[in-house]
Amino acid sequence: MTMPGYRTYSPPAPPRRSTLARSSQVLGIVGLAGLAVCFAGLIPALVGLVLGTVALVRRDPDRRPALVGVVCSAIALLIGSGTLFWLLSKAAQCGDAARYPDDVSRRNCVEREFPFAQATP
Repeated sequence: MTMPGYRTYSPPAPPRRSTLARSSQVLGIVGLAGLAVCFAGLIPALVGLVLGTVALVRRDPDRRPALVGVVCSAIALLIGSGTLFWLLSKAAQCGDAARYPDDVSRRNCVEREFPFAQATP
């Protein structure tokens, strides 16, 4: 019991942290790092983009991690999809039967365009 005119001390409540915002941030960073592993970062980046957008729309008090997650996820998706589109267009050129009619010429095109994909004997 307190006497009239005196206040009891109550510590301030800890700031509320948004799990969606933190998850978005982590998945965005993992998405950027995962691009180096055969485009494995596209899926975490997509999930991070969705979670970050939801956290921003809900106006969570912890907005900075959500914004970082959305930006990292968007960058990962842009880089990954652009690189994937470029690689697939190169592969489609090598698969063109009018340009490369036989199997040997197609194989030479693949070896020329993708030097990192050399077949081991």
